[in-house]
Amino acid sequence: MANEFDPKVDKVSDSDPESKETKETALSNDGTSPSRTSKEVAAEEGYGSTDDHIFTDPLVAERWRGVYEKAHYENRHRFDPEYKWTAEEEMRLVRKIDGRIMVWAWIMFCALDMHRRNINRAISDNMLAEIGMNTNDFNYGQTIFLACFLAAELPSGLVSKKLGADVWIPTIMVGWSIVAMSQAFLKNRAGFYAIKALLGLLMGGFIPDIVLWLTYFYKSRELPLRLAWFWTALSTVNIVGSLLAAGILQMRGINGWSGWQWLFLIEGLITLLIGIFSWGLMPPGPTQTRHWFRGKDGWFSDHEESILVNRLLRDDPSKGDMNNRQAVGPILLFKAIKDWEMWPLYIIGLTTYIPPYPPGNYLSYILRQIGFSVFQANLLAIPSQFLFAVNLLIITWISRRVNERSMISSLSNIWIFPWILALVLLPDSASPWVRYAMLTGLLSYPYCHAILVGWTAKNSNAVRTRAVSAALYNMTVQSGNIIATNIYRDDDQPLYRRGNRILLGITVFNIVLFYIVKVFYLWRNKLRERKWNALTPEEQEHYILTTKDEGMQRLDFRFAH
Repeated sequence: MANEFDPKVDKVSDSDPESKETKETALSNDGTSPSRTSKEVAAEEGYGSTDDHIFTDPLVAERWRGVYEKAHYENRHRFDPEYKWTAEEEMRLVRKIDGRIMVWAWIMFCALDMHRRNINRAISDNMLAEIGMNTNDFNYGQTIFLACFLAAELPSGLVSKKLGADVWIPTIMVGWSIVAMSQAFLKNRAGFYAIKALLGLLMGGFIPDIVLWLTYFYKSRELPLRLAWFWTALSTVNIVGSLLAAGILQMRGINGWSGWQWLFLIEGLITLLIGIFSWGLMPPGPTQTRHWFRGKDGWFSDHEESILVNRLLRDDPSKGDMNNRQAVGPILLFKAIKDWEMWPLYIIGLTTYIPPYPPGNYLSYILRQIGFSVFQANLLAIPSQFLFAVNLLIITWISRRVNERSMISSLSNIWIFPWILALVLLPDSASPWVRYAMLTGLLSYPYCHAILVGWTAKNSNAVRTRAVSAALYNMTVQSGNIIATNIYRDDDQPLYRRGNRILLGITVFNIVLFYIVKVFYLWRNKLRERKWNALTPEEQEHYILTTKDEGMQRLDFRFAH
């Protein structure tokens, strides 16, 4: 064990500015403890090293050291079961990671969503009529996009795992930006279909790839709240995109172009720059930040790297069982797919986002059909997106606070139910503003995607499973989006009564499904607990040191729910 002379243990010294700051934060002006001491912060947030962690047992530590060496884990040189650090040091480091890693991940996601959503604003500018299309043609194009998006998720994730997310993600970003700009030159339906297919293939792998990359820097408890901020990109892009569209679409006539053509060109140039900068701003991992663009000394000191690596491994030792440039081969892929206990989460991903998708996809178009102008239709999308972001952060914070996933996530569809019911029952003669209010209320729902992605990552319990499960989960989400895209049909516009009745039925199903999944995981944990408790303490220790079981197959693993 480290002792007071161990150089790895930080000593509070007045000559060390950071240590002095640490000491000062531990005392108030009158020399007494402040309202929240380091111990309280460590207990509440899990920050700071402790003497009680998974590697406290030397035999367990040695077993995992062997796993990391065999896997050529890129951070294994920083693994130290005896390493010490304070809660304040870890909090400062997490804030640094947020600034360096999370903010840029958010910006990259904005670049993705800008091109997923701007088509919805473009069609409010008479785009469909100008290239000889109707609503059904648009639906088919969106279906092609989503099918290609879905088909690309797993292959893209496997390529990313081999090359590294820091190489692959910027490459596909540059690719989709160039293709997105080419939409400015669309002339017919065939060209629309071809471009939507290319965009889907290039964009498909981004979300699972970026989520896996974020797990290299964050503990399982930290990730859901960060993912909630990450998914505020959706509402941010819709708000900023609506404002941009309201202005850019007024450029109709300049150079003989329509407003929607300028929209695709200008937004494509913006995301192209983001993609180029991403090659320099995405480090491969915590100990690999040294780079000519990021600085020869990198972003983290040796001490910070050691904190980063050891806090992650003590939270989840399986994060070191693969190198970040190690491919997931066919055998590992098959093992991950046949982890049947993950499939309830995939089923949730398939259906839970269907109800809000068609109203969100067609909001500007519906508003145009019921009497609002192009300018109004784009600006009126902003309130629901602001409320969406607020509710997203609130529901994720509540889930983290009470450590509950399934029941809290069900609130998303519980929220949607009364609004979709109102749209079904609202008479044709209702004021356009009343209908707009109902749509705004529906689209302000608390988005549970961050909770579900974090839930999927936590239940994976192994890097190879996490790499595949992130892709499979997002594939089911895209499959649901394909279904959702075809619910509003041309012969049902502009009020889409038949479509809304279908969405109402799916909403009720989703609410029930969340509670079925919770019961399922409670049952699986109860079975494991019974088997584990049937072992003697000696047998349990022998199992921990010698088992060949991996990930969620381990008897000492319990599913989150």
